[in-house]
Amino acid sequence: MPGTAQRDYYEVLGVARDASPDEIKKAYRKLAVRYHPDRNAGDKSAEEQFKEASEAYGVLGDAEKRSRYDRFGHAGVGGAGQPVNGEIFADFQDILRGSVFDLFGDMFGGADRHGPARGRDIQYELSVDFGEPKEESRKRILVSRAEPCDSCRGSGIEAGKKPILCGRCGGRGQETFSRGFMMMSRTCSGCGGTGKIVRDPCRECAGNGRTPREREITVRLPAGIADGNQLRVPGEGEPGARGGPPGDLYVRVHVRPARGLRREEDDVLSESSISFPQAVLGTEIPISTIWGEDTLRIPPGTQPHTILRLRSKGFPALRGRGRGSHLVRILVEVPKKMSHRARAAVEALADEIHESPGASSARPDGDPAPHGAGVREESRVDGNGADKSRSSLFERIFS
Repeated sequence: MPGTAQRDYYEVLGVARDASPDEIKKAYRKLAVRYHPDRNAGDKSAEEQFKEASEAYGVLGDAEKRSRYDRFGHAGVGGAGQPVNGEIFADFQDILRGSVFDLFGDMFGGADRHGPARGRDIQYELSVDFGEPKEESRKRILVSRAEPCDSCRGSGIEAGKKPILCGRCGGRGQETFSRGFMMMSRTCSGCGGTGKIVRDPCRECAGNGRTPREREITVRLPAGIADGNQLRVPGEGEPGARGGPPGDLYVRVHVRPARGLRREEDDVLSESSISFPQAVLGTEIPISTIWGEDTLRIPPGTQPHTILRLRSKGFPALRGRGRGSHLVRILVEVPKKMSHRARAAVEALADEIHESPGASSARPDGDPAPHGAGVREESRVDGNGADKSRSSLFERIFS
């Protein structure tokens, strides 16, 4: 079953796969400065991009992890869709310290990065067969996400133990420093702003407060959904931190191709070959649609690459009413080898056509011959079919 998807770490940082450690570090610092929460207070998009860049650097900035990632991809560093704990990037939180953004952020309060935080969104890639979107369906998927640890109830502290007061900030979570004649404060580097130090981390979750779990979720796929469409399932992403709301689950749909069929909006396109006599005399041919077998009437005098239509045999409109059509492009097969009798019959037919006035520019029904691929309006035949009474030497040879 497909798993949750993550972007390539090299793509996230915007570096080549053979980039040097210094190039990787430089690229990360550039992104961190641009998307740091202190500089983009309240901007969820910037926050997610900062986390994504930090996650990528956590792997590519470590020689051993980078080697595993180069060989095995995300599976070599924890598996696709497994969010990386952002705390391992704490040594890079000083990137903006001392900058104008940090100074003014601290002076005016800044963003509360230690209050309730919304959980991360999860991306899931779901594959379905070509014809499945013709009707509404429900899919059960397994989503891997980090959830609060049962042992420590998300605290990250071993049961029965308590954290101690941070000696650096005295439990305030902020440490004060001077900048010229101004007194500033910033997040404590000793406790990360929590005001407490954990001496006895939970052994079950290694102090993270969360453990990975797989959850089965039912997703409703509306009729008419197409390849590349994305569904949002509210509240099924990562649980929030410190009482924050959970993130959302985004399901991207991939439709497997079907041999001989192609979709354009709500229409289904296919091709079907008929013989030259069938094109001249008309016939009926079976067509496999996403709704089952149907019959298509080929009018007499059908030209090569004419497009005939079976109404309401396509996909339902995703946001609207009705269905698309099944469009069939007609290909006319011309024999490469013929017997003497067949050749004589064709020559006789050619002579007869050339002798008929206007035969080269008009069709049997009197309408001008179509140029290129044209669309003819055809509904399902009523069962009467084509006229089978006509018989000629030409038809007997090629039928």
